Amino acid sequence: MDTKKNIDTMKVIDAIAAAFLFIGGLNWGLVGLFGFDLVAAIFGGMTVLTRLIYVLVGISAVYDALTWKSIQRRWECRAHFEKPGHAAV
Repeated sequence: MDTKKNIDTMKVIDAIAAAFLFIGGLNWGLVGLFGFDLVAAIFGGMTVLTRLIYVLVGISAVYDALTWKSIQRRWECRAHFEKPGHAAV
């Protein structure tokens, strides 16, 4: 697999993990503020799908924690905003 395609694939995985972290953060915020579990309200209390979503949120958190530096490098965009002829700092 060429480097560009590999980076694009990893960016998709990064975006999916970020989406699950957003869902998890929103859900925990609602639980903390109002005692309302949005995931359970939509998919049912502890159904297979609800548990799968909880597991994917947890896996996403571990993935982000373990690959944070790599994610930062993949999404680096300073070069797009630099003036021609100036090196990145």
